Amino acid sequence: MVVIPCLKVPQRHAQLYKKYLQSQGVLELRYCTQKHSDGTVTFPVVASVLPRLDLVALKDYVGQEDSFCEIVDIQAPPLSKKGKVKSFNERLIETAKPLLVSKGETWSVDLERDIPSRWQCHGDMVLFGDSCFSSTIWREMGHEFWTLVAQILRVKRLAQIKKISQDGYRTPIVTMLLGDSSYVSHIDNHIRYEFDITKCMFSSGNITEKLRIASLDCSGETVVDLYAGIGYFTLPYLVHANASHVHACEWNPDAIKALHRNLQVNGVTDRCTVHQGDNRQLPLSDLADRVSLGLIPSSEEGWPVACRLLKRRTGGILHIHQNITTPLHHETPEHSSALDVEQSPQKIQRDMEVWTAWARETGSRICTLLLDITGDKWRTDIRHIEHVKTYAPHISHVVLDLECRPL
Repeated sequence: MVVIPCLKVPQRHAQLYKKYLQSQGVLELRYCTQKHSDGTVTFPVVASVLPRLDLVALKDYVGQEDSFCEIVDIQAPPLSKKGKVKSFNERLIETAKPLLVSKGETWSVDLERDIPSRWQCHGDMVLFGDSCFSSTIWREMGHEFWTLVAQILRVKRLAQIKKISQDGYRTPIVTMLLGDSSYVSHIDNHIRYEFDITKCMFSSGNITEKLRIASLDCSGETVVDLYAGIGYFTLPYLVHANASHVHACEWNPDAIKALHRNLQVNGVTDRCTVHQGDNRQLPLSDLADRVSLGLIPSSEEGWPVACRLLKRRTGGILHIHQNITTPLHHETPEHSSALDVEQSPQKIQRDMEVWTAWARETGSRICTLLLDITGDKWRTDIRHIEHVKTYAPHISHVVLDLECRPL
């Protein structure tokens, strides 16, 4: 018998209690709320976050003198509609296990952990990461197995990325598992990206930054994208931010080919000039209102180039990408769940302090570069620091919007 913790409350105040549980992220959505003949209601709660549920604060929130609440353990109630929907991971396991057993193999916990729970979708292709399907047994089952996986995920092609090559172009090492063509089409925010998945990277995790760029008003501005790739940021500047002209710099021939194609399919070729080769040799200067430095873990090699590109008379804004490492802080397990530690206000504040210190140092260094290049003094102001994504509990991809103006 499965027993789960629940919050028992009077039915007449149930909605107030439910609202509080939802606001604290404590309500367990997999199970149904139950009404009882004694006039009470039990709300299933997430066991791992029970330590942060303050019953005194909860009663104060409800504000009813005749109310009460207590934690009780009850037999698991029926699954909610959400709980009844099986995840793709569960369906993959249910498919893989009998197929493997039918071939005389033994199912194990390690094999179950080897089934993916996340992946990237590019049109009719799914791209798996390198942390799944690592056992040779999956490839031994071959086409039959991959066909079933594709049917479950409702796609026609499957691929897996193992690592990024050190060829200077960050070429992905991708294996096609099902299907012959590796050319894909991906749509983000009404922008179409077409590319060969075995030759070009696509940064799905950067979607928040692409949306932020799309929300900017760059009317009348000249933008330089120093690391254009297939157009991750170049296209949002042109399609949504209405930049007057974008100079897109890229040295990967395969990415250049995809970039030209993406400019064409999105109808913005006439407002973009593509520069192939090392951007440190770019024969441009004194023309940019805005420079995008979208290279991680660091775009530092591009800082002198960006400073040279800014308009001498009016300056502009640098969008500087960086991976920043923050100190690890250990929380007491009995008082904080893993989710609490990752998203606590204290951690966010500590991280922001580290990011701000880096931003100030960067601003100072940019001032020095601008003085060396132009012979004039400049000032820099931190306009914004954007958190793009987290690589590990202490490594964050951030973007600094640094305003640079001549004095």
